[in-house]
Amino acid sequence: MGKVTGFMEYERLEEGYAPVAERVKHYKEFVIGLKADEAKVQGARCMDCGTPFCNNGCPVNNIIPDFNDLVYRGDWKNAWHTLDSTNNFPEFTGRICPAPCEAACTLNVNDDAVGIKSIEHAIIDRAWAEGWVVPRPPKAKTGKKVAVVGSGPAGMAAAQQLARAGHDVTLFEKNDAVGGLLRYGIPDFKLEKSHIDRRVEQMKAEGVSFRTGVLVGHLPEGSKVTNWAKEIIAPDELKAAFDAVLLTGGAEQSRDLPVPGRDLDGIHFAMEFLPQQNKVNAGGKVKGQISASGKHVIVIGGGDTGSDCVGTSNRHGAKSVVQFELLPMPPEQENKPLVWPYWPIKLRTSSSHEEGCQREFAIATKEFIGEKGKVTALKTVRVEWQGGKMTEVAGSEQVLPADLVLLAMGFVSPVGSILEAFGVEKDARGNARAGVDAEGGYKTSVDKVFAAGDMRRGQSLVVWAIREGRQAAQAVDKYLMGASDLPR
Repeated sequence: MGKVTGFMEYERLEEGYAPVAERVKHYKEFVIGLKADEAKVQGARCMDCGTPFCNNGCPVNNIIPDFNDLVYRGDWKNAWHTLDSTNNFPEFTGRICPAPCEAACTLNVNDDAVGIKSIEHAIIDRAWAEGWVVPRPPKAKTGKKVAVVGSGPAGMAAAQQLARAGHDVTLFEKNDAVGGLLRYGIPDFKLEKSHIDRRVEQMKAEGVSFRTGVLVGHLPEGSKVTNWAKEIIAPDELKAAFDAVLLTGGAEQSRDLPVPGRDLDGIHFAMEFLPQQNKVNAGGKVKGQISASGKHVIVIGGGDTGSDCVGTSNRHGAKSVVQFELLPMPPEQENKPLVWPYWPIKLRTSSSHEEGCQREFAIATKEFIGEKGKVTALKTVRVEWQGGKMTEVAGSEQVLPADLVLLAMGFVSPVGSILEAFGVEKDARGNARAGVDAEGGYKTSVDKVFAAGDMRRGQSLVVWAIREGRQAAQAVDKYLMGASDLPR
């Protein structure tokens, strides 16, 4: 695969970034992708390793050595066909996937992994530029109708696969535009929404119908309709109108931090803060938008969502940005012989961190402090971890200024109202209970209702959502037709 001795001759080449001073002034993407000759060199580094662990490291099982080899040989169109055979949306994963395939790369045992993600990015961008990505409507229609509820990556992947199988697919989204957390969770500087829009146009040409502003289920007691939902549809109405229903909503129930002072103004979930900026970027208006401008911002949570809050706060013009992580600082370099080919725990510094951020590890919030009902500071304490248990470090309490606190500690489950409305049995974590086995996979406890993506597995990666959407589509197709030619 690639050049036989390429991995010994060439070093890994990372994608570039626009300068910090330039990119923090806007919300556009700033990654500088590989040129054709650079991608060729990266493809040449792919080893003829015999057992390509990268395939298994990738949740959608991309045929990575093959498209690496094709890029090395300059056969970009077949590289695109190879990538497209397993991944509906490489422009999403090529931008925001953390690349578990690279962690599993055989070369990563004692060297730098092949730049698989950067090659994928280069392939899909070229495919769009060359006009190779075209609608693929079905040759014949089945007469079966499928409702997909939730238009994130799982729902989009499932809808596209089912439409290509000949079913009449309607994709329901409670917000005003398609994309789920891709649209209103991922900042534009990581994923411009034009990538979603052109996929929507392709899917429309393939026969998918889109209904936005529609909330399926019922509202939790005491809550209000989302900002953009215009209509509520009862589950029984949906089940009566469609031959199968697939639930693919995201894990939107944010993890809270119930400490004294939590009710002060100026403390918000990340998913209150980030969607507002995305809506403004799209030309919308948000009354009372949460702003970090001129404020001391503290982001609680050290993952990707927290990093997105850091990048957005810097673009707002925050006075300072501090990010908390409860766990101790991981090592800069993982113990590869111990963890390969699995996803390693190591220090990860994102482009948002490089734009300006103080990172604090092994720190916990004891109390929110405020004046006149507004947060002004946090009381914190250092923590130690021994035997998997956390203990506070005596005498380590301190008070840090904070005008805006963003809670980015992950998501615990899908919003329960939709599962309760359908009467779907939940697992111990509050997700829809549904298996993934080939026989009857993705079925819930309710007849002809299926679940996939975060709705079934909980908070996860975009690439896992695409995998689940594809596999659930195959399960629904098999349920409707008795057999399925869709790939699993």
